[in-house]
Amino acid sequence: MTDAGPGAPLERPEIETALGALTGWTLSEAGPIAKTFTFKDFSRAFAFMTRVALLAEKAGHHPDWSNSYNSVEIALITHDKGGVTRKDLDLARAIEAL
Repeated sequence: MTDAGPGAPLERPEIETALGALTGWTLSEAGPIAKTFTFKDFSRAFAFMTRVALLAEKAGHHPDWSNSYNSVEIALITHDKGGVTRKDLDLARAIEAL
């Protein structure tokens, strides 16, 4: 684990280890961790986005995301830190718990 402060970008091996405990999340070469969620229909996808929005607002950390009919793609990166931080992993875990 890196010994940098809690808001510092994490090293790739640490991110990959953390993602091992999350289903379907990947780390891109560009940096964000990402996952695509697929639902039965648009209304379920939109309901999921609403629940994620409430989590993100409470955490003060917001995803980059897109919606196309029944799928929602979420990418998490801490832009002002220039990489993935613990905040991104925490939000990914919270999203998984929905």
